[in-house]
Amino acid sequence: MTVPTRVEAASLLLSLDPPTWHVRHSRAVAEVAAFLAARIVARGVAVDRRLVESAALLHDIDKVLPTDDPARALPHGEGSAAWLTRNGHPELARAAANHPVTRLLDGDHYRNWSAFATREERIVAYADKRAGQRLESMDARFRSWRRRYPLVDTGGDRRVFGLSEADLRTVRARAERLEADVCRAAGVEPLEVRRLAWTSGALRSARAIGSVA
Repeated sequence: MTVPTRVEAASLLLSLDPPTWHVRHSRAVAEVAAFLAARIVARGVAVDRRLVESAALLHDIDKVLPTDDPARALPHGEGSAAWLTRNGHPELARAAANHPVTRLLDGDHYRNWSAFATREERIVAYADKRAGQRLESMDARFRSWRRRYPLVDTGGDRRVFGLSEADLRTVRARAERLEADVCRAAGVEPLEVRRLAWTSGALRSARAIGSVA
């Protein structure tokens, strides 16, 4: 087993013929993750930058799988992990499986993950909380989720994308702890997080290889 190169990861993404919105989000997350991983490595902490970049680029692939793919029936994140494992890249599975914001809600899972998650997993999870179609603050990311999944009245318990207001506060607090951990490791403040450009070249190379093949 080998972690995909940048071009190999780009080829895997393109093999699913993703829509433009998906590619933009995947690129944003991958480049934020690349920036953070590079900064952490520069401070002398071992991080598998290739794993971070590939997992970040492919974290949401379960959203664009064919409708008959069995991974589509799995919860978000787990579907991506299953597809990656089936296609020979199980080393990317944990980072893909644990990136969704809702994974911060499950108490038992969160306690286990926060105690044992690798640095690579934490970087990918945090990068997803800083990138929609572009780099943005975590405040903006949460506001975007609220706009896309508006509050609805469910018998007096107001919920947003399946979470109560209390649940949402819990998730946000845990996301802030993740932000503090990753940014501290990278030696940056949240407002100093940037994108490390690499996906455009990788996607261009992957398309060129595909056209020759």
